[in-house]
Amino acid sequence: MDDFASLMAGFQVALSWHNIGFMAVGVVLGIVVGVLPGLGGPNGVAILLPLTFGMDPTSAIILLSSIYWGALFGGAITSILFNIPGEAWSVATTFDGYPMAVQGKAAEALTAAFTASFIGALSGVILITFVAPLVASFALRFGPAEFFAVFLLTFCSFVGMGRENRAKILASLCIGFLLAAVGLDSISGDLRMTFGSIELMRGFDFLVVVIGLFGVSEILLTVEEGLVFKGKQAKIDLKVVFRTWASLPRYWATLLRSAAVGMWMGVTPGGAIAASFMGYGLAKRFSRNPGSFGKGNIEGVLAPETAAHAAGTAALLPMLALGIPGSATAAVLLGGLLVWGLQPGPLLFVEQKDFVWGLIASMYLGNLAGLIIVLATVPLFAAIMRVPFSYVAPVILIVCAIGAYTISNSTFDIWLMLGFGIIGYVFKKLDYPLAPLVLALVLGDRAEEAFRQALLGSGGSLNVFAANGLVGTLVVLAMLLLLWGPVTDLIGAARGKGRQPEKPAEVG
Repeated sequence: MDDFASLMAGFQVALSWHNIGFMAVGVVLGIVVGVLPGLGGPNGVAILLPLTFGMDPTSAIILLSSIYWGALFGGAITSILFNIPGEAWSVATTFDGYPMAVQGKAAEALTAAFTASFIGALSGVILITFVAPLVASFALRFGPAEFFAVFLLTFCSFVGMGRENRAKILASLCIGFLLAAVGLDSISGDLRMTFGSIELMRGFDFLVVVIGLFGVSEILLTVEEGLVFKGKQAKIDLKVVFRTWASLPRYWATLLRSAAVGMWMGVTPGGAIAASFMGYGLAKRFSRNPGSFGKGNIEGVLAPETAAHAAGTAALLPMLALGIPGSATAAVLLGGLLVWGLQPGPLLFVEQKDFVWGLIASMYLGNLAGLIIVLATVPLFAAIMRVPFSYVAPVILIVCAIGAYTISNSTFDIWLMLGFGIIGYVFKKLDYPLAPLVLALVLGDRAEEAFRQALLGSGGSLNVFAANGLVGTLVVLAMLLLLWGPVTDLIGAARGKGRQPEKPAEVG
């Protein structure tokens, strides 16, 4: 009952006129971020985060989360109208979304995508509403050893259960740990790897790193590819919307299955990309007409959009309840909370209850506002896509530079941003994942601090990480997740060799 009363109070905060205004502005900016090349959810939130430093934390997080919701919606526009995924998790949407647009069903495809996005995000918010307080209350039992075990669990699950090459994930994590160690040691006060540079004493600001890795690197890639945008026209009217909505109940199983997959992949490190492909694959597998997938089947739009948005929203659950981001955007928002003086984790639900429930309430309202706004503005944002990229790229780069400079009013950060942009470009060209690097950069020093505090409290004995059932279970689970991927790979390889057909006998 207390949580319900807090949620109602959160709705009152979110429904204040200035917060509604921030919500609408955030959704529109997010749609632009999702539509324009070179940007995306994490990039847009990272670039605009410095502009919120002087705002009230509740209004700031409402604005930034609304940008995220808008970006999630906007990614479907490019996928369906232009066959260009606006986000990485929108790739699966192109499989059937663009064929529907070619067949003159662009409005139906967009309505289905936006509605599925809303359903997926809503399921993720409901999960956060009911599960986050339980996780937070349980996590109040945590000390330094338990927190390190949670961090270890996160890092191990990224390596063991990641879909990318595990050696590359491990390399990306190690680089992130290395970057996190630069600057002033929070335990001993010593300087580490500053090489006499005064600017490096404060370490690498994660915002500068994120803006470079995501925003600048995407611009470099897009310039290299020389994309030319040619897309289909789309105009959505109420008749199309209601007709599409009337057909959705027959796909209830696909929507529920995709939402469940998305929520699971969001809370675990699977992520929205894996969720979208898994949702699409399951929809095709259980469909009565699997041969129609890839040719304009509306289920091929509903499934990946529902799964991806459920995963993208559910990824905020571990960030709020445990202080562990489940996605790149959650990592950026985590940094924002720290900048505003808020410590994500179990104590956030006790010390900042109004803020937490105001944020959760804004998630409901922001997604509803996003659905309404995006249905009304598709033609406008489709027209934006026809602006030559030679005009768009310099504007994006200038916004990135302003965002990096605003953090500490330092031109050194602009050079760092460009440097990390080149690093991000190289990572993407070599197919190295960036999410583990960002995760390690944000959590590396906190994991080290928890590890060292636990050792100091135990007199240097590693037995502290098996001192009770909770920490011991977390450490064992972390090791199992670390080994899960390699073991399953070996089993799969052994089975594959065992099933190889016999070599046919030579004739003559």
